[in-house]
Amino acid sequence: MKIAFVFPGQGSQTVGMLDAWADSPAVQHAIGVANKALGQDLGALIAQGPDTDLNLTTNTQPAMLLSAVAMFEAWLEAGGALPDLMAGHSLGEYSALTAAGVLDLADAVKLVRIRANAMQDAVPVGVGAMAAVLNLDDDQIKDVCSLAAQDQVVEPVNFNAPGQIVIAGHKEAVERACEIAKTAGARRAVLLPVSAPFHSSLLEPAAQILEQALDQIELHSPRIPVINNVDVEMPVEIDDIKSALVRQAWHPVRWVETIQAMSAQGVTHIVECGPGKVLSGLVKRIDKNITVLSITDPSSLEQTLNSLKN
Repeated sequence: MKIAFVFPGQGSQTVGMLDAWADSPAVQHAIGVANKALGQDLGALIAQGPDTDLNLTTNTQPAMLLSAVAMFEAWLEAGGALPDLMAGHSLGEYSALTAAGVLDLADAVKLVRIRANAMQDAVPVGVGAMAAVLNLDDDQIKDVCSLAAQDQVVEPVNFNAPGQIVIAGHKEAVERACEIAKTAGARRAVLLPVSAPFHSSLLEPAAQILEQALDQIELHSPRIPVINNVDVEMPVEIDDIKSALVRQAWHPVRWVETIQAMSAQGVTHIVECGPGKVLSGLVKRIDKNITVLSITDPSSLEQTLNSLKN
């Protein structure tokens, strides 16, 4: 048995996502660390909302990181073993690196707030867009984007599962791509309710800000290998980890290849750690031979512990 943990990204947040963990010292400690680091009662925002505030990118990213890392700490507190590998989807890569000891939690929540603000500021609201396209393969999506660009930017940015790809770029180009995709046989091509074209080349200005922020904090060697989004590699040198994080902001999330890499490494069980079960669904579509488990509350943590013991 070889176990990997994966951590979700933006979009899985809900008000009350840590309510079930009120009796977990590890979770409550993590909330305290994040609150102090940010000078904000992030725990109260997660518990009480409103969801309009929680869904603001500047709040969502630290809130999701805190929640995922807190659940991982609860896993360790309950006697769970360190996994053999880790990865995270987009923002979730920061959760994975924090769980792996590369980033301290206090630094991590501040860093992803800088990341969130930089990504939001890189493209004015309304100028960019993202869309999910179903039932076309990678090459078809690339062809669709080439046809739709017309001197603007539209690119595949999330390779989430076979036949499930997200595109992003200038709003008009994304809309054109959706229409071309439907003509090419896409089952669906729909705009997503997001405020920026995340992971597109339009986000390159955000990467420069992120690089400056990363230079101001101390990173450590990972205690667990983390497969990154941008290269599908497991760097151990600090400079290589930083470089991958900087480039990740404006390059595609290669999630299908990440799960395939885990399978190639002999991973038999993948545990999604954090709010929601989005990644669990994607993993099942990518590789049906991998057993998928999740940790979202104390009950599912207990079930996962028992499953892995057996």
